[in-house]
Amino acid sequence: MPQGKARSASKDNIANFEAQKAQLEARNLETKKEAEDLASRLDGQQFVVLRSASDAGALYGSVTPRDAMEVATAGGFSVDRKQIALVRPIKELGLHEMLVRLHPEVSATIVLNVARSAEEAELQASGKSIQELAAEEEAAAEFEIAELFDDIGGAAAEDEFDSAAPAAPAADDESNQDG
Repeated sequence: MPQGKARSASKDNIANFEAQKAQLEARNLETKKEAEDLASRLDGQQFVVLRSASDAGALYGSVTPRDAMEVATAGGFSVDRKQIALVRPIKELGLHEMLVRLHPEVSATIVLNVARSAEEAELQASGKSIQELAAEEEAAAEFEIAELFDDIGGAAAEDEFDSAAPAAPAADDESNQDG
């Protein structure tokens, strides 16, 4: 064929095609085994990504597949950013699962722990979210403030009671003097 896009089905061409097909299948099987080995080590791994964020947990920016690739590579895994599937951008603190496609037939799931500090990452890894901790701290602070106001209010009421109490016996004393 003039442009080289097709070949005639001669015995030599069929033999060459079968040999190339066998080589491709062998190479595919080898890469699949390597991918399965990497997937068995990579699946379920958790990587920490430190980013600055607001008090509400919203990131100033986002976490991208490139960031996931960098932390996985730092963790000793050979992963390309094109292998990491990101459904939507990560724009908040927390634990986020990402799919890593190592081969068309093999994939693994990794977890990115996005936090502001290493301490926050440890708390998130233990199962507590930063927002829950902030809410607990705020509730505890509000409770302490309410107790403080109750104590102050109780002390003020006692002062009013104490100042009103001596006046009552004085009135009794006046009535006793008249009679």
